Amino acid sequence: MRISAVLFDVDGVLLDSAGAHRKVWDAWSAARGLDPEKVWELTFGRRPEDTVRDVAAHLDPAAERRALDRLLAQEMGDIQPVEGAPGLLESLSGSPWAIVTSGARDFVEARFAATGLALPAVQVYGSDVIHAKPAPECFALAASRLGVPASECLVVEDAPAGIQAAVAAGCVPVGLTTTHTEEALRQARACVASLADVRGLLTGYGFGGGRHRGRP
Repeated sequence: MRISAVLFDVDGVLLDSAGAHRKVWDAWSAARGLDPEKVWELTFGRRPEDTVRDVAAHLDPAAERRALDRLLAQEMGDIQPVEGAPGLLESLSGSPWAIVTSGARDFVEARFAATGLALPAVQVYGSDVIHAKPAPECFALAASRLGVPASECLVVEDAPAGIQAAVAAGCVPVGLTTTHTEEALRQARACVASLADVRGLLTGYGFGGGRHRGRP
């Protein structure tokens, strides 16, 4: 197997944002008379507007997305990098990597800047594609922008929808068990518990520090 690039999801992978997002979705659900638990289960790895379509078809997804963004802005200070994220991203300087998220550009750029995380040249957001995760379009777009075959892209994801998208795109998915169990991420090629484990996996492929054409 040849790994020539790595693609990271953001929430739950590089940013520890589950607590903030849970507050937002619980408040939104309560205000609209919806079951918070059922709504929460449909949020992972997906664009907020897509979740709204599934749980409240009578509401305007665009308007609700704006409302959710306003709620999230109040929780921004509580969102910090996942342990090991700064060092891992620094180790990839000079190597092809990207972020592929269902989130919003403004939110990600603001949190990366505030926490000192490096942003890659290639960034794919939910607004960049017609069909977001679990569709494969986002990962295919990132691979295309990097100029690397999807089959040579290792994807780090914490949500079933993201793993499903990576598999459909023909990438090599690795599940990070920060928000879901290994069983929930069973479609992944492998599961790891931390970004330190991801770093070790990439080192095994000879990836990082500009060495990005390794084989295990």
